[in-house]
Amino acid sequence: MTMREFPSLRSLQVLESVARLGSFGKAAEELSISPSAVSHQMAALEAELGIALFHRSGRTIMLTDAGRVYAEEISASFQRIESATRNFTNKGKSDILNIHSVVSLASQWLMPRLARFSAKYPEIDLRLHASGDPAELRTGTVDIDIRYGTQPAEVGIAVEPFPSEPIIALCAPALVEGENGIRTPEDLARFPLIHSEVNLYRWQDWADDHSVKLNLDRGLRFDRSFMSINAAADGLGVCLESLMLVHQDLKSGRLVAPFGLEGAMINCHSLVYLRSRARTPKIALFRQWIEDALKDDEDSLRQRSE
Repeated sequence: MTMREFPSLRSLQVLESVARLGSFGKAAEELSISPSAVSHQMAALEAELGIALFHRSGRTIMLTDAGRVYAEEISASFQRIESATRNFTNKGKSDILNIHSVVSLASQWLMPRLARFSAKYPEIDLRLHASGDPAELRTGTVDIDIRYGTQPAEVGIAVEPFPSEPIIALCAPALVEGENGIRTPEDLARFPLIHSEVNLYRWQDWADDHSVKLNLDRGLRFDRSFMSINAAADGLGVCLESLMLVHQDLKSGRLVAPFGLEGAMINCHSLVYLRSRARTPKIALFRQWIEDALKDDEDSLRQRSE
């Protein structure tokens, strides 16, 4: 294989400056060289390319049509190099980690914890994308996908399920206060229910498990858990959600769990990535961080319930 042939970068830099400034003298001043050196560089470049880049008439120079087209291409290339260098040095990061997640987990659980990850691994620039559709990992635009629900087996794709999550009833503090507040599962028949229609465990399942009859035809309905959680915090009814997603809301007092923190244990979320990239440092570090963060939550909730 023969080496790729390029004109000298210095001569291309001189050409770009001459074309942009329209003068050998101005280019010489910008580059801190003599006008004679500029002239020699351009003559050498023309000889190397075998084509005239300039019309010369006394001290006046003008790009030929071929010279103008070539100079425009060279200028665009220098601009791309300059932009790439500026972006690279401004980041100051060794790695970029692209995470995709289902929306509710991203907003309710991951976002409040990202500062901890960045503080622990400042060399990693983490970028979070959220949507309801699974990410296509094989394109290389996403490193890790956090998905909801059962994941089908795919060749080359690793799936790490999160620990089972308790699904519990939640509401604003006002709904449990006073003589007519929520005390028992049967009391929910008197309150609006908030439905998360994409959840794996719903109010019908909860009613069956608690042997109560509820009016399941009425109530607010949402296709995102974070909407149901916010509606419950606003006092619009009682929602049924994963304890994992409401950790911060319980801690702040926006929500309370009228029947405690124990509930049906459901495998809801999974960490998904390419098996071939499992040992990539940025991916391995994020996997370990997720595991540690989930354990910290478990320990915190255990202490809360004691």
